[in-house]
Amino acid sequence: MSGLTLDAGALIAAERGDRAVIVLLARAREARLQLAIPAGALGQAWRDGRRQALLARLVAASDVVIVPLDARTAREAGQLCGTTGTRDVIDASVVLCARARGHAIATSDAGDLRRLDPHVPLIEI
Repeated sequence: MSGLTLDAGALIAAERGDRAVIVLLARAREARLQLAIPAGALGQAWRDGRRQALLARLVAASDVVIVPLDARTAREAGQLCGTTGTRDVIDASVVLCARARGHAIATSDAGDLRRLDPHVPLIEI
């Protein structure tokens, strides 16, 4: 595993100060693993930056990359949904982000991600 991709559930847990997520992020940083946040997942978790200090700090960190949902990735996510019979394009973009980087996914939604890719490494939170 070269890094960790965070889905919306992981971001929400981080904002709430969930101990398991805080420890996971600390360990990933100690190991100098890359942290990636797909832009769509960030959109699902972001509500008010003035009240989401922990999330705002995470997103602004120099070791975190925000991965855009561009036209190519949107088409790939839609195609992944089509081939797996699912509908959540943002979940599909999370899977694609992790695949492209060789990451595990920190998630609270393992079932939906497993339907998209039964082989992607998941860390359930």
